[in-house]
Amino acid sequence: MSVLLHDSFLSLKKTVLQLSVSDTLRKLCEVFPGKVVFSTSFSYEDQVIIDIISRSAPVQIFTLDTGRLFPETYTTWTRTLEQYDISIQAYYPNEAELKQFVTSYGPNAFYQSVELRKNCCAIRKVQPLKSALEGNAVWVTGLRAQHSANRNDLEVLEWDDTNQIIKYNPLLDWTTEQVRNYIDEHNIPYNALHDRGYVSIGCAPCTRAIKPGEDFRAGRWWWEDESKKECGLHVHTIVSK
Repeated sequence: MSVLLHDSFLSLKKTVLQLSVSDTLRKLCEVFPGKVVFSTSFSYEDQVIIDIISRSAPVQIFTLDTGRLFPETYTTWTRTLEQYDISIQAYYPNEAELKQFVTSYGPNAFYQSVELRKNCCAIRKVQPLKSALEGNAVWVTGLRAQHSANRNDLEVLEWDDTNQIIKYNPLLDWTTEQVRNYIDEHNIPYNALHDRGYVSIGCAPCTRAIKPGEDFRAGRWWWEDESKKECGLHVHTIVSK
């Protein structure tokens, strides 16, 4: 554990949680200049955060291009760049690892078993994320408590022990209605799949629209048991004290 960074987290936690999202982002950038990053998948939530960043603080924005994203996601990416004066750095899977995986198991191996699906996620998402977070102090995310029952114990500001980084979840307690209202009010571009029943949007082969009454995460890895529906990006031990 980075002792100095963790100590900074404890000090910040006493102050920033009383601030607005914009003021918190500014504060984090003042304390850790050039070391605050935001990971976007161009979801509803992430588009809200990009809008706030564009108005408030020099947070570096990145995305994980898995190579299996929806065309609509790339369109949202393009529209976002057109609307905001920002840059978004893309991180990609390691070519050698991905080549070996696909050669050994095929392009749709993730349907065969949970283990192979998690291996695919590790290559396409988890490892690129580690590269994106390396050397940084704060990771801003678009996580919301409504996303999954597994995320109800998250906090707005946390110490991520796995990635050795401060994690800021500014929209954790926002409802879907609040997110959508913000998008409409500020005329923010968003993924057209949200209007077709897609709530949580990831890779195209692993995402479907949800049916009325289904859980928020039902459209992700729908062929798997509910308890296994995480990709590894946010499955880790959180130390809050």
